[in-house]
Amino acid sequence: MAKVLCVLYPDPVSGYPTEYARDGLPRLDHYPGGQTVPSPEKIDFMPGALLGSVTGELGLRGYLESLGHELVVTSDKEGPDSEFERHLPDAEIVISQPFWPAYLTPERLAKAPLLKLAITAGIGSDHVDLSAAIAHRVTVAEVTYSNSISVSEHVVMMILALVRNYLPSHQWVRDGGWNIADCAARSYDLEGMDVGTVAAGRIGLAVLRRLRPFDVRLHYYDRHRLPAEVEEELNLTWHDSVESMAAVCDVVTINCPLHPETEGMFGDALIGAMKRGAYLVNTARGKICDREAIVRALESGHLAGYAGDVWYPQPAPADHPWRTMPHHGMTPHISGTTLTAQARYAAGTREILESYFQGRPLRDEYLIVDSGALAGTGQHSYSAR
Repeated sequence: MAKVLCVLYPDPVSGYPTEYARDGLPRLDHYPGGQTVPSPEKIDFMPGALLGSVTGELGLRGYLESLGHELVVTSDKEGPDSEFERHLPDAEIVISQPFWPAYLTPERLAKAPLLKLAITAGIGSDHVDLSAAIAHRVTVAEVTYSNSISVSEHVVMMILALVRNYLPSHQWVRDGGWNIADCAARSYDLEGMDVGTVAAGRIGLAVLRRLRPFDVRLHYYDRHRLPAEVEEELNLTWHDSVESMAAVCDVVTINCPLHPETEGMFGDALIGAMKRGAYLVNTARGKICDREAIVRALESGHLAGYAGDVWYPQPAPADHPWRTMPHHGMTPHISGTTLTAQARYAAGTREILESYFQGRPLRDEYLIVDSGALAGTGQHSYSAR
């Protein structure tokens, strides 16, 4: 019998939903590029339900208990007295989401001698110390592509919200006003602007494709250059450095993984090299940006706006300065946990568990660390310390 320790975010303050805004979800069988969506042998949940919170349990309890395994689900993950830490020493599998991450630090991994598999229900496994996972020969897997489109849509929404000054304008309506001049004083058209993405993987490329109809000039930096036919199709300009791209763009969106090469990338120097009045959108990871440098750039007016849904730590404390800095469009980490995305990453988590318990290899695209080394998607996206 295996203990499966699953950390999920808390239920809604109003209670777990008994009904939803829509009936069901659109049916998809593959992602752009042809990769099939998660394909477990069976699911025990209704697509469109809230699966990512504690009561939702990713739809896993019936399956795991039918095999004789123990499932522990909690949102209590911080500190040595947390439920997560109490169960970690005898857990064989840990499941966590990027939105409410259970950080697997070297110290925590040392306390988990039975741990064999760490699953990210979603995309982005930087809450696991990959070097320590390699050293302890813990397999790290994620449900690659499950919420890439969800995040790319969120990026486009945030770009438009910043450039068009949507959030302050909406607030005037909520406050009973009709202050058109106040709303228009910071509102621009996106058309004709230069927009660039840091990384053009699944999310970054999806952002570029969605922005193409806006008649903007598109730029990208990625250490893996896109095929010439894709550059031609989207009329992309490739840059061989982040600095080169950031200097010419009116809008920069960050879509790269967090690893030693990207941590703190957007600090005073790089932000200072951007155009005055540029916008920065970060749905990748909070630590890619220097927290105080972002605040300074907004307060000085060098950045016209900053939006994103990633923070460090997560959840962000009440006094985090990004909550109160000017001209921001921050949300909690929600871009990749729409009800649509939850159905896919819950199904992908089940697929990974089925493969693990049946002794079958995991999909290569799901692997981040395996057999003591970066593997699969991890080899492409991450660098070891």
